[in-house]
Amino acid sequence: MTQTIAPRVRTVVLLLLAAACALLAGAGPASAHAAVTGSDPGQGAVVDKAPARITLTFSEQVALSDDSLRVLDPEGKRVDTAKPATVSGTTYAVPLHSGLPDGTYTVAYQVVSADSHPVAGAYTFSIGAPSKTSVSVSGQSTDDGVVGWLYGFGRYVSYAGFIVMAGGAAFVLACWRRGAGVRPVQRFVVSGWVALTASTLALLLLRGSFTGSGKVSDIFDLSLLGQVLQTKSGAALVSRLLLLAAAALFIAVLFGAYDKREDAEEKRDLTFGLSIGGVVVAAGLAASWAMSEHASVGLQAGIAMPVDVLHLLAVAAWLGGLGALLVALYRAPAETPVDAPAVRRFSQVAFGSVLALIATGTYQSWRQLGSWSAFTDTRYGQLLLAKIALVVVLVGVAWISRRWTGRLAETVPVEASAVREKERVGAGADGAGETAVVGDGDAPKGEGDTGLDTDEQPGPESAGPEPADSERAAQLARQQAARDTAQRKRMRDADPNRFGLRRSVLAEAGIAVVLLAVTTVLTQTEPGRTEQEAKAATAASASSSAGEGASGALTLNMPFDTGGEDGKGIVTIDVDPARVGGNEMHVYVERPNGRAFDIPEVKVEFTLKAKDIGPLPVVPDHIATGHWSANGVQIPMAGDWQVDVTVRTSDIDEVTVSKNAQIG
Repeated sequence: MTQTIAPRVRTVVLLLLAAACALLAGAGPASAHAAVTGSDPGQGAVVDKAPARITLTFSEQVALSDDSLRVLDPEGKRVDTAKPATVSGTTYAVPLHSGLPDGTYTVAYQVVSADSHPVAGAYTFSIGAPSKTSVSVSGQSTDDGVVGWLYGFGRYVSYAGFIVMAGGAAFVLACWRRGAGVRPVQRFVVSGWVALTASTLALLLLRGSFTGSGKVSDIFDLSLLGQVLQTKSGAALVSRLLLLAAAALFIAVLFGAYDKREDAEEKRDLTFGLSIGGVVVAAGLAASWAMSEHASVGLQAGIAMPVDVLHLLAVAAWLGGLGALLVALYRAPAETPVDAPAVRRFSQVAFGSVLALIATGTYQSWRQLGSWSAFTDTRYGQLLLAKIALVVVLVGVAWISRRWTGRLAETVPVEASAVREKERVGAGADGAGETAVVGDGDAPKGEGDTGLDTDEQPGPESAGPEPADSERAAQLARQQAARDTAQRKRMRDADPNRFGLRRSVLAEAGIAVVLLAVTTVLTQTEPGRTEQEAKAATAASASSSAGEGASGALTLNMPFDTGGEDGKGIVTIDVDPARVGGNEMHVYVERPNGRAFDIPEVKVEFTLKAKDIGPLPVVPDHIATGHWSANGVQIPMAGDWQVDVTVRTSDIDEVTVSKNAQIG
């Protein structure tokens, strides 16, 4: 039976791993955990005058680098002049060259949010009028390339390694202490340590490129590695490596000195010490995630981090112990099969872990979602629903496993007595066989039956006492022991209750693989609360911008040419708040190169032709070079007003330019 089971197990496990990898690959780039909630100029805005700087507002504080904010002209050339800087709180700005020509400009941003995830994107705005641009706003994120995929896979392996190592060790100490001497279980736990260590080192190397250029060539850039070590994420990864050194010592003692202890009191004391030390190391490793990801920022971070640690420990105890149980059921030697009490103890541990997961998961869901609508309206909520569904299915399969465990416990006495009877009969046969080999050559064959198959019986020429008889006897004893072991294994595998338990545990492990994949994607997804807050802020910003378009500040740029010497320039009219009633007006006159200059006279008139109102003249006062101002400019009615500006550059050179604008 085992020959047919093993290929099925390998096939099912490979299919489940392939499904998990496909889920990770199809998850797309990691969503940002800080979102842009406002910008000036706004996305898609068309402004009449070139802005002096670009500002972006995020939903939380972010870390900036020299190239975090870049502004590109239609040809793809940078027009920002300095490093980005913090304006206030979560608002950041980068200055621009003065006198930028009309056209469409691209703002590209790439920062790191407070919970260590990169935030990248781009948008466009236009000066004067939209134009063609050679800059592509797609593919600006660095987490959707090879480096991003490698980083996501590394995160998955690190979670899996922690669960296998911590959960497998907990299974041995709490449920099946005989497993400390079982080689497949040892390999299972050690493989978790190796996977976690290797993935942590890989994440350290990938981190600089992942949050920066996204180039494969930057993975081994030591200068980037130095920058990473100064960040919160770098400190967490280094702390994890130090704790893994302690975990290596723990594993060495568990599978070395602990397994060799024979004195019951000494082993009990060592069990207590390993349990305390193991919990401390496992909690420290779990904290390396909590201190640098979701739990470390946002609402109630002081409560969220220990809750997150408890959540990870419960996941490891359940899923890691489940993996160790699966290995024990399929790969443990026939001499040391996993017994029903061990399975029953793990069932109790798993039940307690599920209760802890429900409590901590409920708190985390409330903290990350904030509302019921976020379950369906956000990607985080949808993934969380998928995770909850998988947990429910997993609990259902675990309940089936508990039923098989109960049946297995009932059959253990019968199985144990059968094994003892088989061993007694085998021992008697071995004694008789030994007599036949070393005794008188005339003894009847019936009395000297060795229990071997017919074709394995020694020939007549070997029946007599010869010097090689002792070697032959040892060989026969080894063959008999191998047959006895195979017989016990067949008896064990033939038990329908044990077979049913193995199948149900295998199903649990398969679901756990997919559950871990969903959880990994979930940790890389923008929390529902943040996503909804960002959407609300963006909607409010858009509404505010729309309101300003109707009754906010109005800016009009009008080129002029009086025809005389130095007669060319640009006159800019600012009317604030551009609504019915009193308004403040500013007039700026600049040369084509952007330099302000004075002219002898400038006059402004407002005309509402639809209502036959005007022209209403306004003569502003000279304030500074190229700057005039007037207060209390009265607009009697809302409508499409024609704004006429008369510019005189000499005694005889004069021109009037006009533009229409909605005021009020």
